[in-house]
This record gives sequence, C-alpha cells and structure tokens, in this order.
Amino acid sequence: MKDRPQKPTRRTKGKFSPRSKKQNPEEDLIRLNKYIANAGICSRREADKLISAGIVSVNGKVISELGYKVKPDDDVRYNGQRLRAEKKFYIIMNKPKDTITTVDDPHATKTVMHIIKGCCKERLYPVGRLDRNTTGILLLTNDGKLTKRLTHPSSGIEKIYTATLNKNIKSSDFKKFIEGVELDDGISTFDAISLITADKKNQVIIQLHSGRNRIIRRTFEALGYKVNNLDRIKFAGLTKKGIKRGEWRFLTDKEVSFLKML
Repeated sequence: MKDRPQKPTRRTKGKFSPRSKKQNPEEDLIRLNKYIANAGICSRREADKLISAGIVSVNGKVISELGYKVKPDDDVRYNGQRLRAEKKFYIIMNKPKDTITTVDDPHATKTVMHIIKGCCKERLYPVGRLDRNTTGILLLTNDGKLTKRLTHPSSGIEKIYTATLNKNIKSSDFKKFIEGVELDDGISTFDAISLITADKKNQVIIQLHSGRNRIIRRTFEALGYKVNNLDRIKFAGLTKKGIKRGEWRFLTDKEVSFLKML
C-alpha cells in the first residue's frame, strides 16, 4: 500500500501581522516630473528641465521647484495644456523557462517584455522578479503604487510554488524548512511545505511570503538539494488557470480591485 502524502508542515512562529489599513496621505502624492513623464510628454529628466523653465503649472500656479509633489486629481498643465495621467494596465503572464524578467537589457533575446510587446502604448514593468529558469505567474503593470504594495516585505503577499528536486526529500528536512535554514543573507523559512503526491518524493509544493532573490533555490541548495524545475502557481491570490505557458491576458476589473484591497 502506498504511503500517504506528507502532511503540510506549517510555520507557527514569527508570523507576519496583517498590513495596516490606515491610509497615509503621502502615499497618494507623486513627484511632478514623474506625473509629466507618465502623461507621455517626456522622460523624468527632461521633465525637470521643463519645470525649471517655468512652463509647468499646478492648479493655476507656475511651479519651478524640483521635487514638487502633486495629487492624482491636481490640474497639471504644460504650456497651458492640461496633462492626464496615463491609463493603468494590469497583465498576468505564465512566464516560460529561459526568459529574463527585465526591461532594461537591450542585448537579451528572450525577455518578458518581448512576450507582451504591442499590448499597449504605455510602458509596463514586472511586479517583482522570477529568475531565468523559473516559470509561472508574473504580474506586469504601470501602477507604481500597487507594485510597491505587492512587493513590500510588510505586505506578506502569499506565493505558492511547485518544485521538482534532483532527489527525494528526507522526511526530517521538512521541519528544517519551516524552522529556518541558514543562508549567507540570513535565515530562510517557508510558511508551508509538503509532497504533491505520496509516490513522488522529489516533488513538493511550497508556500512562502519572502521576496528575496532566488530564495527557494538557495534554501534547498543549503540542505543539499538542487531544484530542477520551479513553477509559481499562485501569487497574491491569482492563479495561472487558463493561461498557457508563454501567454498572457489583462486582469479583469474584479481582479484589479481584489489586488488593491490586499
């Protein structure tokens, strides 16, 4: 008779407290040069030159102060023409293997930006990173406020991965992954880890909130395992259901609203 699947092991110490729901008025402010750049007029650096030249006004007042901040609904004008902040776009991708999560490498031949090329005129950015050979869910957006919220350590955003190891995992190691594994940059802990099925003891499902670079691969390597395949199947409550590897879709209004409530 086959062994029962390893029961999920969960971390019970050091849990993160829910993120505070209090609103900080400063969170809604945006630097004037960024607002101008977001409106598609020019780059932030060039926007600083426009501001210094005294041809930008906010709510009827000429602004020449670099670093000045505005609210999203302020009346910002360039040469008398009112500027509008760019429309926000939200994309979920099922990232394929051997693809780089970057926006600034002109020499890279396979990046996530190539996959969504032509999706909209606005420039989108990945929310966090997945290394070259990790597959699965990746969000891309031009909503900087949401990106900051989803990637900040205090948010405790849930991430779930499946991993195939180079050898069977020892039963005694499950507890170590929960209690903490020593790495060069500090202790690494998983929130939960278990076998996917009882008959494949080299395949595990992992739940964690950490966003540290290559954290899963490095944690397994510290205990003598190599991760052959790593796939993110859930991020911030979203799954890749219905999205084939290497494809993407826009988030629905309902999904965007859900993310903004996290």
